[in-house]
Amino acid sequence: MKTIQIRISGRVQGIGFRSCIKRIATNLGVCGEAMNLADGKVLVIATSDPAILDKFVSMLYGCPRAVIREMTLKEVPPVHYQEFSIVRGPSQYST
Repeated sequence: MKTIQIRISGRVQGIGFRSCIKRIATNLGVCGEAMNLADGKVLVIATSDPAILDKFVSMLYGCPRAVIREMTLKEVPPVHYQEFSIVRGPSQYST
């Protein structure tokens, strides 16, 4: 298992992007969370098998109405989630 942090910029807030992320994650069995950031980006923390995470990241580009300008990924210490959720409010990774 591996945990990654993804920061996504572009037209990604107010268009149902986090719901699309959750749908993809649930279908692939990825656990974690997605949240809007104050700077207009979306932050995703995702935990799964490395090969599944690669597929998950590539599928994010298919979310309707989202225009992804930049996506930065970094591995973070493992975080164990029960499911994938949309978070409202700050997370330990939001800074």
